[in-house]
Amino acid sequence: MNSRQAYIARINRVIDHIDANLAEPLDLETLSAVAHFSAFHFHRVFRAMTGETLGDWVRRRRLETAAGRLLSSPDLAASSIGFDVGFASPEVFTRAFRAHFKVTPGAWRRGAHRGWAQEHQQRLSKIHQSLSNEHQSVAQAFRHDPDLWPSGRLEPTGGQPMNVVVKNLNETRVAYMRSIGPYGGTEIPRLWQRFAAWCGEHGLMNPRRVMYGISQDNPEVTAPEKCRYDACIEVDASFKPTGEVGIATIAGGRYACAKFVGTTAQIHGAWNELCEWLPDSGYQVDDRLAIEVYGLDFVMDETTGAFNCDLCMPVKAM
Repeated sequence: MNSRQAYIARINRVIDHIDANLAEPLDLETLSAVAHFSAFHFHRVFRAMTGETLGDWVRRRRLETAAGRLLSSPDLAASSIGFDVGFASPEVFTRAFRAHFKVTPGAWRRGAHRGWAQEHQQRLSKIHQSLSNEHQSVAQAFRHDPDLWPSGRLEPTGGQPMNVVVKNLNETRVAYMRSIGPYGGTEIPRLWQRFAAWCGEHGLMNPRRVMYGISQDNPEVTAPEKCRYDACIEVDASFKPTGEVGIATIAGGRYACAKFVGTTAQIHGAWNELCEWLPDSGYQVDDRLAIEVYGLDFVMDETTGAFNCDLCMPVKAM
């Protein structure tokens, strides 16, 4: 493992710890211990590698998580949500929320979130448009790498009614590699190329295993350039990661799943379509993470660059 990979692994471990412990004290001493850095050096390292101070990152993740819960748990008091993500009082929570989102938690819940989401969608759309040529070159690289990606003919699902099935998925231990950047951008397919190569070097691709893509952030809440995505592969309890690769657990439970066949440039639109299914479904999104499941039947169409997976959104009854 080179030095940079070791740093990435440690920073990712801290980021995962933050998300799993938002209600707990997340001070410099606690988080530097998670990273196995001295507190003096860790603050500088974290900022250099993430572009944010440790305090700004923690505050943003608490507020983004609260913003999601305000909408997914309409019966839960805003003050209770604030406490659950680590704010000491309703006043502190409201002040921080207004400073970040420009509205109060109550206004956000009453519909102000739509303006914030629309702004992020517009930014993301412009990014996708600017990357059209880059998408083609990345897809070309995928099509010419049959050792990593099995090839086959696929019929894209775009334009067809989305068939959504609600089912229970098992909890799964995975090894992961992470990228940060716009969903639907070119960082994610490049991540998959690097990760698949790493998996091949460590004997995880033959025989093939189920792989997963995890969207760690809500692109309607989190700025495109700060959205995290994990490329994952199923591993057993004895597997030890190396390099920048970490270990995580995908939560089991009920998911609304739909089959997708298309290109990297089309998958973001398919996720939006799955979200449009929700209002009439009797379900609502819960706090678990949305996942893409790349099963043992995964193939890449050499002609179009299309691939197949299941889009799975965590849900609970209304």
